[in-house]
Amino acid sequence: MKDSICKKQVRVLDGFLITLIYISTIISVGILIGIIGYVAFRGVSSISWEFLSTVTSEIRGTFGILGNIVNTLYIIVLSLLIATPIGIGAAIYLTEYAKPGKIVRLIEFTTETLAGIPSIIYGLFGMAFFGVSLKLGTSILCGCLTLTIMVLPLIIRTTQESLKTVPLGYRTGALGIGATKWYMIRTIILPSAMPGIVTAIILSVGRIVGESAALLFTAGAGYYLPRHFFNHIFKSGGTLTIQMYLNMERGDFNNAFGIAFVLIIIVFVINIFTKVLTNKMRKG
Repeated sequence: MKDSICKKQVRVLDGFLITLIYISTIISVGILIGIIGYVAFRGVSSISWEFLSTVTSEIRGTFGILGNIVNTLYIIVLSLLIATPIGIGAAIYLTEYAKPGKIVRLIEFTTETLAGIPSIIYGLFGMAFFGVSLKLGTSILCGCLTLTIMVLPLIIRTTQESLKTVPLGYRTGALGIGATKWYMIRTIILPSAMPGIVTAIILSVGRIVGESAALLFTAGAGYYLPRHFFNHIFKSGGTLTIQMYLNMERGDFNNAFGIAFVLIIIVFVINIFTKVLTNKMRKG
């Protein structure tokens, strides 16, 4: 008798929890669809070939975001070129070489703390240190160095977790047959952890694409196309998010929603690319 009552209570509780899960899922998906739908409704009308392939011209009276797209690509590529080797190298050292202890725990605690600092504080630090102290001014390079500090914790911690998931037998087996530690890391550990490392890099791209507060202080709001490939990094360069903020501030909501729609498409493509690439690596 008691067993049947307990089973009924468990079934009722299970049914309630399952219903709650479905409701939460519907609400989450509904919010996502609502945001994307509203932005698309307001922004699609502004999307055109001229909008995507030209820069803003006061003389012609046209508005375009090509310069902002190029600046965004500059900042993504340069930030990752600096942050990726440093982040992966730090994760390898902490996981494979450093002895577990207070120093390692302190470093891990520091990276987790850095990940939680508001981005506008990074912008203030980047402007003061890179812009003023190092005399880089308001430039793409100043913004890239600031974003490098921002995404380092994400790359380090995610790479660490990926390295820890590699079975211990891989390490002992490789060392047991006479392989050096670096050879074992380079040929066995890193390829096994590569799906997680790639995920960390692409998530960093997503954060860079969506960042605005830090870049507003450091990279500026320039929208011109580069005349010289390398000299452009020392000039002001506003990304898509910066341009969207400026349009909202001026009350130009149609073009702002157009830029927002482009950003949503970019983030959507990044997420799909992450899923496909990670699945292929795991199957391989």
